[in-house]
Amino acid sequence: MTKSILLVGVGGQGTILASKLLTIGLGQEGYDVKMSEIHGMSQRGGSVSTQIRFGEHVNAPVIGLGEAELIVAFEEEETYRWMKYLKPGGKVVMNKFRIPSSPMLTGDEVYPEGLIDEISAKVETTVIPASEEAAKLGSPQSMNIVLLGALVKAMGLTDIDWEKIMKENTKPAFLEKNLQAFRVGMEYLA
Repeated sequence: MTKSILLVGVGGQGTILASKLLTIGLGQEGYDVKMSEIHGMSQRGGSVSTQIRFGEHVNAPVIGLGEAELIVAFEEEETYRWMKYLKPGGKVVMNKFRIPSSPMLTGDEVYPEGLIDEISAKVETTVIPASEEAAKLGSPQSMNIVLLGALVKAMGLTDIDWEKIMKENTKPAFLEKNLQAFRVGMEYLA
């Protein structure tokens, strides 16, 4: 059976790195894995998404509407924007963090209020202050690894050697903080 995970965020949040680490781990576990990434205007703070499908045999990486078991969102409004891809009974793991868009920064739009409550009322949702947790570790950029830890726990992928994968695929200077961040994320779904 093929599983589908959608990771969504804003450019610069590390969505692609988290997706690549997940893909490597799934591949090493013996799954057929396909990943598709869309950068949009990521260098200007635009939307970034990766679609990961894994299982015994996967034909394509694209997740259709209503097909994702899990959405992992790095930013609150991005969660809401991608909800139509979540299948009935699917789960959401979201970072309690806002990045105002350009129209919001200029005052032309206002950041929508109540998104967390609205999403939580409709689907099983785990809200994690991943950015705050990463900052507490002294490594704000490891917010993506906090969310990766939560994703791994939510999908029951804890038997994979994630420490080895991070050792082999992240910069040595960030390794210890990334491992701490990963454990923090897993603890949110204990």
